[in-house]
Amino acid sequence: MGDMTRGMRLGVAVAALMALGAPVWAEGETAETVVATVNGTQITLGQMIALRESLPEQYLTLPDDVLFKGILDQLVQQEVMSQSVTALTARDAANIANDKRGYLSGVVIDKVASGAVTDEALQKAYDERFKDTAPQKEYHAAHILVEAEELANELKTQLEGGADFAELAKTNSIDTGSGASGGDLGWFGLGMMVKPFEDAVVAAEVGKLTGPVQTDFGWHLILVQETRIAEKPTLDDLREELAAELETKAIEDHIKVLTEAAKVEKPGEAIDPAVLKNSALID
Repeated sequence: MGDMTRGMRLGVAVAALMALGAPVWAEGETAETVVATVNGTQITLGQMIALRESLPEQYLTLPDDVLFKGILDQLVQQEVMSQSVTALTARDAANIANDKRGYLSGVVIDKVASGAVTDEALQKAYDERFKDTAPQKEYHAAHILVEAEELANELKTQLEGGADFAELAKTNSIDTGSGASGGDLGWFGLGMMVKPFEDAVVAAEVGKLTGPVQTDFGWHLILVQETRIAEKPTLDDLREELAAELETKAIEDHIKVLTEAAKVEKPGEAIDPAVLKNSALID
């Protein structure tokens, strides 16, 4: 009697949900549940779900019943058309083989990549990157860039006589980007500027005019305004970069292991590479 009562209650609940338009999952459905057959070939619920997952986002906003019917009809139509092909060309067979190979490779890559990025692995990669890194100095400097050394020396004389650096940069610097800001280059670290300029900045005294210094761009008058020790980027700052590195290394290592364990022979290496342009071979 208890089982019968529970069954009646379940039936009433399902009926109520259906009346409200709420989704009701049928019992016993699996990926192998057959949703259609075409000349005896089965189309399964799993195939429908996989196709839905590959659809563009806008299709997923359709009502469930509309999307279900659309996917089912599409798979039936595709099966009807595929069965109408009586003979595969060499191109057809090659594309089918390539598609299968590419898809299965992607499955392996996704699995390996997702398993490579853990909190522990990220922390280890972060610590490894900075374990031997000394504190780096950053420089805040301004410059005036001109084409001729003679003009650079003239401007230097004016500056030493009390002229305003920012005003001379605005009116004379051919680096119009920084010139508009009084020659200000902002903060930068080593490796960000051309070598002669960087060497002069490193050797300069804060607040004291340096130059003229010649680079491929012309002649520079440089004023280092302040320096600081650069802050080490945090793990969160580098999370995406480190994750990409971990994924790449894990995939490369996995491919290497699989390749070394496989019996790989390449008799085709002796073929003239230009043969790849011969599309007639697969017509």
